[in-house]
Amino acid sequence: MTPSVTPRPVTVAAVHAAPVWLDADATADKAVALIAEAAAAGAQAVVFPESFMPGFPAWASLAPPIRTHDFFRAFAAASVRVDGPQVARIRQAARRHRVLVSLGISESTEVSVGCLWNSNLLIGPDGALLNHHRKLVPTYWEKLVWAPGDGAGLRVSQTEFGRVGMLICGENTNPLARYALMAQGEELHFASFPAIWPTRPPGETHAYDIEEAIRVRCAAHAFEAKCFVVVASNVLDEAAMRHLATLGPEAERVVAGTPRAVSLVIGPDGRQIGQSQREEGILLATIDLRDCVEPKQFHDVVGYYQRPDVFQLQVNRMPLQAAAFGDARPRQAPPDPDWQDVA
Repeated sequence: MTPSVTPRPVTVAAVHAAPVWLDADATADKAVALIAEAAAAGAQAVVFPESFMPGFPAWASLAPPIRTHDFFRAFAAASVRVDGPQVARIRQAARRHRVLVSLGISESTEVSVGCLWNSNLLIGPDGALLNHHRKLVPTYWEKLVWAPGDGAGLRVSQTEFGRVGMLICGENTNPLARYALMAQGEELHFASFPAIWPTRPPGETHAYDIEEAIRVRCAAHAFEAKCFVVVASNVLDEAAMRHLATLGPEAERVVAGTPRAVSLVIGPDGRQIGQSQREEGILLATIDLRDCVEPKQFHDVVGYYQRPDVFQLQVNRMPLQAAAFGDARPRQAPPDPDWQDVA
């Protein structure tokens, strides 16, 4: 990796928004509008939530799988290809507004009508696809929807704003995944989350509070990596709640009573910068990557506070495929889309 650029202040935007439920085309249109809105407000980096396109499959937590076949079928149909037209429109918008974009998608594939990944794309201000990360391990009931990813996207991308890494939801709790990014000089970290994450009926002891979990894990990463963390979480709108409520009164009660996620920004000292975003909208914060330097004097966990003679981490970043063919090529970025601006 080339040396980091000279750090300078950068304005980041965490998009706290609801997708157009299970409508990838309409959600792409909404994302394009949100990118334009964030750029007009001065943002240079725009971060979208987990599985923003076409939505997050919360139904897998609300009913047994024998009752959710129709939900999965609709979700698979609405999931998108990395080289598809919806992602192309986002890339065009990134180039048009000269902003860095982090986008969560449910990714489909041409080799299977039912295999999906929980993926995150990093798109440069020129529209280039800088990184394509598939969530390493779907968490808990997410395993009923998404396949495990691989290490190909465990990369820190050099951008004009500094070195950028990204992890999806529970991956921000994975010490080795986080360390793999720290060891590549990560300065700016994008963490994406869903709107809700039910684990128990509301009110029960040990029911999961996603807002508190976000604060704990993302503050920990910021503090340990001495980097900035931008958290972007989904919003559950009325359309999504009505759809989930068709699973029955108990599902409706769980959705209504489960804590909601927040979007926020955390500094390299582990402290939150500014306010949390709870209502649908765009959270803006101006950060200075030079603030990452001083905390490294205290604990640089990939520098002098590491013992490579005692601890070693090996990371397999080879893209995995369903079968090995003699003429197969590694997963590559799709070609640049037609850059003619679309209305």
